[in-house]
Amino acid sequence: MTKQEKIAYFDSIAPDRDRWKKKNSHYYSELEAFLRFVIPPDSSVLEIGCGTGDFIGHLKPKRGVGIDFSQKMVEIAEKKYPEYTFLVDDAEDLHLNEKFDYVIMSDLVSHLTDVWQAFRCLQKVTKEETRVVITQFNYFWEPLLRLGEKIGLKMPQYYQNWLSLEDIENLLNLNGYEVVQKGMRLLFPKKIPLFSNLLNRFIAKLPIIRHLCLVEYIVAKENPRSGTKGYSCSVIIPCKDEAGNIEGCVERTQDMGTHTELIFVDGNSTDGTIEKIEGMIQKYKGKRDIKLIHQGSGKGKGDAMKKGFAVATGDILFILDADLTVPPEDLPKFYLAIAEGKGEFINGTRLVYPMEKQAMRTLNLIANKLFGIIFTWLLEQRIKDTLCGTKVLFRRDYERIAQNRSFFGDFDPFGDFDILFGAAKLNLKIVEIPIRYRERTYGEIKIQRFKHGLLLLKMTFVAFRRLKLN
Repeated sequence: MTKQEKIAYFDSIAPDRDRWKKKNSHYYSELEAFLRFVIPPDSSVLEIGCGTGDFIGHLKPKRGVGIDFSQKMVEIAEKKYPEYTFLVDDAEDLHLNEKFDYVIMSDLVSHLTDVWQAFRCLQKVTKEETRVVITQFNYFWEPLLRLGEKIGLKMPQYYQNWLSLEDIENLLNLNGYEVVQKGMRLLFPKKIPLFSNLLNRFIAKLPIIRHLCLVEYIVAKENPRSGTKGYSCSVIIPCKDEAGNIEGCVERTQDMGTHTELIFVDGNSTDGTIEKIEGMIQKYKGKRDIKLIHQGSGKGKGDAMKKGFAVATGDILFILDADLTVPPEDLPKFYLAIAEGKGEFINGTRLVYPMEKQAMRTLNLIANKLFGIIFTWLLEQRIKDTLCGTKVLFRRDYERIAQNRSFFGDFDPFGDFDILFGAAKLNLKIVEIPIRYRERTYGEIKIQRFKHGLLLLKMTFVAFRRLKLN
């Protein structure tokens, strides 16, 4: 079928498009729910292959643009949603030249003549932070979909491409994009009270069974640019009764990027920690940028991190535990990983290299490994160590995480799960760097294994409910 024949076909079905969507409303409402989950409010959104504009209309973005090569589809979309922009344009010969936060290609790839060319054109509308969201039908469902067309349950379609997720990922890679997340959803596309919800919210998430779902999806981003851009850095160091470690924190943390500030957030120490920090500020006055923040009435590392981040001025935010169990000398590795674009959320992992004998108690080690397995499944990105104290991300991304904190709830006393959940929700690319975990040489461990372990399990359940049952 030629391009003109395709356009003529879609023009011909445009008047009936909404009727068919209403007939399969459960399928489309599930897709809309998925897109609302992936795309935060107040984003700028482009939908390529927008049809009659419903996704743009229901997402209510700050800036919404839909394009379609069918003039008839665009005319209907303009009448339905005059507050947004709809244009006649071709995914494979894109004339639009505007950058968006999110680009949607829903049920589009199967209709393209040249998928490679369409992905090449994406470069006109994406930037470093843009997420490209692609959905398509699972090839396993082709016989059922064809049957649905014959018996009048689904809008008839001409012959389509059937590309696997691996095929799409390869074509994205060839055109300068990398996959952040991919998966499958929607085991039963029709609405039957209770039954549909049970299948799609619970059964569809199970291993093996999830590969039978109707919808396949990919979230992708631009590949990192070559070279390293210079960034300023803020190293946040929460501390309480760590007087013996303060000097090491300062002297062993190297300057990184264009400027490095050290921000100590003290949690009402009584062992001379505050005096040690003030001594370091005086010792390095004019040589190093060292700040002291008092936590005040707040409690826990998570609260200290938030207060440190609130005053940070650097482009990149680092978390460093004051106990020095993670060597400060490793921080430049984290800087290079994020500055070179290898990842957008750099997570330390203590579970690769052998650790010193007393560095982590046996129960803690087992729990950390279990949490790593669970989180890899929950976040659909590889996470080996969820509670390593060293985490690095761009300040701009942390600000977005903070704005959406209410999605998961604000009850993480450590802060690790809080930003991990937030990074996954924003589809940031998570990369882990192995570190050699050292035994504490001063002070006492602040974690209460059983009390805090139960809290972490509660937070894991919240993540399951929010990320898997959406």
